[in-house]
Amino acid sequence: MVSVMSGNLFWKLLESEHPKAEAFSRKLAGNREDGDDLYQDALVKAWRKFDNLRDVDSFRPWLYRIIVNMYKSRRRMRWLKSRVNLSRDSFENAESYDPSSKYAARLWLERAFRSLSADQKALIGLFELEGWSITDLARMYGKPEGTIKSRLSRARGKMRAELALYFPDGKEVNLNKEADYALPRSKTSTE
Repeated sequence: MVSVMSGNLFWKLLESEHPKAEAFSRKLAGNREDGDDLYQDALVKAWRKFDNLRDVDSFRPWLYRIIVNMYKSRRRMRWLKSRVNLSRDSFENAESYDPSSKYAARLWLERAFRSLSADQKALIGLFELEGWSITDLARMYGKPEGTIKSRLSRARGKMRAELALYFPDGKEVNLNKEADYALPRSKTSTE
């Protein structure tokens, strides 16, 4: 149980990190609703375990580690996986329309992101989207900086390989030219 004194400290430490941690949870989960559920569950767990935190200076990585672990646990649950169709066919068979370049870039990024494991998603999300340093990530994961760098490199390579499946000729995508970025149109009986 958390004492009143440590409870006040918990909320004080959380205050500055709250918007970033909440946004990270949403990005990690892939949508607002699941992200908010993830964040809320992580906060409950962090609150309950706050007295186990040895160094208040480690609050930020400790909180994000809880969020990442909660996310990984949720990913392992069969019922969560069945709620969202993550197959490549779901994109290839969907009717395509004229998206803006920003929307198309996001779709390609999401497609590449789905190829990553939960740990890789968290690592890429914290480094690329949240701006965490290699040092901060090494501290959070309890790994040497070289290990974090190689894991980031492998995750980026996995994302590139996933996208290469759609661009086998190796040409770069020009997001100002729709023919380069538009999602593949589904085959219809009239074609």
